[in-house]
Amino acid sequence: MEYTYKTRGVCSQMIRFEVEDNKVRNVQFFGGCNGNLKGIASLVEGMDIDEVIARIEGTKCGMKSTSCPDQLAQALKQAKAENA
Repeated sequence: MEYTYKTRGVCSQMIRFEVEDNKVRNVQFFGGCNGNLKGIASLVEGMDIDEVIARIEGTKCGMKSTSCPDQLAQALKQAKAENA
């Protein structure tokens, strides 16, 4: 299933991704640091949704209380809640 998440407090504006059989697929960030976000998307491709959340939730960017990886974790948590 495909999801779209509007980010908060970070440079990227939106994250689009799919979850199939509890695996994260096709993560796309819109806006933000292009190379870093492509790297994150590549690293989480095919990983279990709970593993991704555990690894990146709470990551901060500078003095911000969140980051693009943390926003991805929040998006994944929301997707899980919608399908609970």
